[in-house]
Amino acid sequence: MSKRKSTPVNENSKKRRKSAVEGDEEEGAVADSDQEDHALNKRFQLASDLVSDAGIVESITLRNFMCHSLLGPFAFGSNVNFVVGNNGSGKSAILTALIVALGGNAQATNRGSSLKGFVKEGESAADVSVTLRNKGRDAYKPEVYGPAIIIDLRITREGLRTYKLRNKSGQIISTKKEELISILDNFNIQVNNPISVLTQEMSKYFLHSKGEGDKYKFFMKATQLEQMREDFVYIKTTKHVTEDKVGQHSECLKDLKRKYLEKEDRYKNLASLDEMHTKLEELQKQMAWALVAEMEKDFEPAKEKLQADRRSTEKYNEKVAEWKNKVEQAEKKYKQIQEQLEGITQQVQELQPKCAELKAEAQRRNGLLKTSEVTVHRCRASLRDLEKDKVQLSSRIKDLRLSISQTTGAESQARAERVEQIQAASENLKHQISTLGQQIDQYQHANSRAKEEQGRMKREYEVLQRSIEANKINLRTMESSRSNRLRRFGEQMPALLDSIQEAHRRRQFKQMPRGPLGFLISLKDPEQALAVEVCLKGQLQAFTCDNYDDEKVLQGLMARAFPAGRRPTIVTSSFIPHVHDTRRRGVNHPDYPSVFQALEIEDPVVANCLIDQKGIESILLIKDRTVARRVMQGRNPPMNCTQAFSKDGDQIFSNRSYTADQTRAKYLSGDVEEEIRHLGRELENQEAQVARFKQQMKKLDEDIKQNDGLLRRAHNEQKTTKDKATKLQLELTDLQNVEEPQSEDLRPLEEELQEVIAKISAKRTEYEEAKTQMAGIKADYDEAEQEYKQHKEQINTVAEGAESVKDDLSKTDQDVMKCKHHKKHYDEKRSAHLCNIQALEAQLKRKEEELEASVAKATKIVPERIEVRRSAKSLDSEINRLKVKITTQQEQQGDREEIVRQYQEAMENYKNMSQQMKNLNSFIKSLDSVMNHRLQVYADLRRFLSARCKYYFNSMLAQRAYSGSMTFDHKNETLSISVQPGQENTADLSDMRSLSGGERSFSTVCFVLSLWAITEAPFRCLDEFDVYMDMVNRRISMDMMLKVAAGQHYRQFIFLTPQNMSSLPVSEIIRILRLKDPDRGQNDSQRRQNEVQ
Repeated sequence: MSKRKSTPVNENSKKRRKSAVEGDEEEGAVADSDQEDHALNKRFQLASDLVSDAGIVESITLRNFMCHSLLGPFAFGSNVNFVVGNNGSGKSAILTALIVALGGNAQATNRGSSLKGFVKEGESAADVSVTLRNKGRDAYKPEVYGPAIIIDLRITREGLRTYKLRNKSGQIISTKKEELISILDNFNIQVNNPISVLTQEMSKYFLHSKGEGDKYKFFMKATQLEQMREDFVYIKTTKHVTEDKVGQHSECLKDLKRKYLEKEDRYKNLASLDEMHTKLEELQKQMAWALVAEMEKDFEPAKEKLQADRRSTEKYNEKVAEWKNKVEQAEKKYKQIQEQLEGITQQVQELQPKCAELKAEAQRRNGLLKTSEVTVHRCRASLRDLEKDKVQLSSRIKDLRLSISQTTGAESQARAERVEQIQAASENLKHQISTLGQQIDQYQHANSRAKEEQGRMKREYEVLQRSIEANKINLRTMESSRSNRLRRFGEQMPALLDSIQEAHRRRQFKQMPRGPLGFLISLKDPEQALAVEVCLKGQLQAFTCDNYDDEKVLQGLMARAFPAGRRPTIVTSSFIPHVHDTRRRGVNHPDYPSVFQALEIEDPVVANCLIDQKGIESILLIKDRTVARRVMQGRNPPMNCTQAFSKDGDQIFSNRSYTADQTRAKYLSGDVEEEIRHLGRELENQEAQVARFKQQMKKLDEDIKQNDGLLRRAHNEQKTTKDKATKLQLELTDLQNVEEPQSEDLRPLEEELQEVIAKISAKRTEYEEAKTQMAGIKADYDEAEQEYKQHKEQINTVAEGAESVKDDLSKTDQDVMKCKHHKKHYDEKRSAHLCNIQALEAQLKRKEEELEASVAKATKIVPERIEVRRSAKSLDSEINRLKVKITTQQEQQGDREEIVRQYQEAMENYKNMSQQMKNLNSFIKSLDSVMNHRLQVYADLRRFLSARCKYYFNSMLAQRAYSGSMTFDHKNETLSISVQPGQENTADLSDMRSLSGGERSFSTVCFVLSLWAITEAPFRCLDEFDVYMDMVNRRISMDMMLKVAAGQHYRQFIFLTPQNMSSLPVSEIIRILRLKDPDRGQNDSQRRQNEVQ
């Protein structure tokens, strides 16, 4: 719906009155053809002296628009303009560009559904430039735009439309479409109104349509009555909506009035609280200065304590200096003893080589002595054996001489054979017994090894079982810790903490114990979890208490939570609200963090406990074991570093290192699910290992049983064989004891006796020589041994002296450590004392600042100091009592400010709503009156315009001696037009459908001209209005339109026709623009030529 302003038909402007007068003159003009031409030329001569003013089209230019590369620029005349050209020359393109440039949409042109269709194929944008005249009293912002307004339109390939509004000199004034709409409203330009711009399609739809309703719509649209009717419908709908809102607000107004009266009653009851508020303010003033007095009272003792602590600093300095001197003396003594010990050690080292030589010489002579003793013993044994042989031979010879042979040779031979058999059997049995002994040894050794293996496996099995049980417990703990991480530290730990919290609520603890410590810390780097866990060990499950009374209470709670088994450790140390200063004694490595730096500890008590118990500030964490050893065991280990841990848990000192037994972190690991999976896999492996253990132990049991059976059988066989051998040996002995018959010939025995006697003589001589040699060797050995012992004694004497020196060195070392410990103790006490002084200074400064702030605050409340005799506590209690009383009364009545605010808000809401209701009712009443009046005016205007249209239509028909009638049915919204050629009989009026094409076109022109006479617009455009007329009707219609144009010199007329218009009269106000015929063979660029006649 268009909202542009329209000029009323009954406007008493000068040019409108002139139009009406000229229209009345036109109604009576009927003459023959020559008279009409003469009159028309006369009219044109008169109109040439007049120039139209604002809103007419001065020129138009098209670039890349539709199928034309360039059209124009076309300069239009002020009154009548004919655009002449064959089909395709660009007439309709000019009209379409004018509609689009002046704000019309694509559908209004009937040339396309979208603006992007107007861009020439192959081009990115189309440009249209229209110049409107801006002169006269209806000019739009003449001081800004000047005598002309240039409207530049650009349409992109995407269908976007942009405007540039320029002044006469080409300067851009605006690019907003709202400015264009204002210009069009000011000039009353309506490109969508068919009376202003009538295209071919619009003419076919409205004028050449056979429907009476279409003609009525054309009449309503041309006279803007359609716009007025739509506005009335919109206003009526708005009025109904407003009435509904008024009805709703009436109910709200009643509620607002009731609330307003309630708030007004409460507001009147507030006077009783003023006295209490006044008294409260006075007490608060006294309270401000009472607090200042108490703070001043507390400030002096703190200042005195600070001065006393500063004086006592000298004592700590003396103690530190004293123990520093003692440390230096002890180190000096230690160095002296160490030098003495090094001298003794060097002396012993110098004596050692000679001692070794003497020892070797004594050993060599001892070897010679032993060899000589062996020779003497051998000679003595040989001599003794020879003496025995001599005695035996002598006895044998004597016995042989006296005995008589009593046995036969056959018995002797049989006995000898039996002896040989027994000896052979004995040898076999001895071999068999030896073999059985070896087998028994093998079986016993095998059994021993199997039992040792069995014992080892039983021990490993027990260890494995304990590990499985521990892993199962850990797995249950990990699974339960999914929802509660505290369960990692024991199943009873959540219950213990609950009981601790309950006891703390009952005030059984002076200070809330902290623990378990591992639960209260977190890692910055999860890879260090195992290293930190191995470092802290049992401290992860430990608790810390502030005093021994709290420790006893905590032990009782632990006894109930842990009835059996190991309980967590309790560390008792006073709680300090700040973390220890470890900058002097802590390790600070540029590449590797300390345990203290690797942990995130929110509670200072927990941090101080770990610093005191484990010294975490002096322990480094170095992930790589090799790097850790290189750092710790190099020439320059980090200062203040006592030890280091690798990420695998290895502990490295400066002179030794230890491997961790633990392989994974239990308490500090971050990924619970990964730990659960790892424990599950480990349990599966251990269960498989248990199965293998059982299988191996079963096999060992079977091997032991088998070896026991074989051992028993071997023992039995050995016993049986030994019994057989014993029997054979007895039989052999009996046979050997049987005396042989003596031989008659004793000479061999006597010769043998003589040989033995000779051997005894020689051996005795040898024995004496060996004995003499042994005595000499023994003397040499005794001499060497004595010399060695003397040298050894000398070394031992020196070494004994070294032992006493070592004892002195150890004692001195202990003295050094003791002195260093005392010095460190007093250093720490001095540092703590200095920190305490700093804290006191900070506290004193803070109190001073608080005192100043309190004084400033009190001064702000009461500029002059008030001497207050009451204490702040009593004032506070009275203030609280008064506040309670005020609060109680406010609860009964409500808060004063809130009541005042609610009262003012309720009053404002009620007044606003009441005024709104009054205004709305007044508006609705005025709207009803205005609408009734305007509806009446609308009906009168519609009737008046219908009558004028009839009048002008009949006048136009009379110019050709036609008669006709127009019948308006406003109720059914129809318009019937009847026309009869000639004025013979009005009863023979017939419908326009019975007329010929030319007559019907002439009637249509008369209808259009009658609408022109009753409507206002700065310019009129008709596209091919004479397409269906013959030469006679075209001539008559043309004369009629030129006659109307001559009478309306302040308007502009643009006619588009394919005719050559050569028969038109020559006049300065008629301008003919002839378009060049289109070049059908070229599509790139087309130009038009203007010929002004």
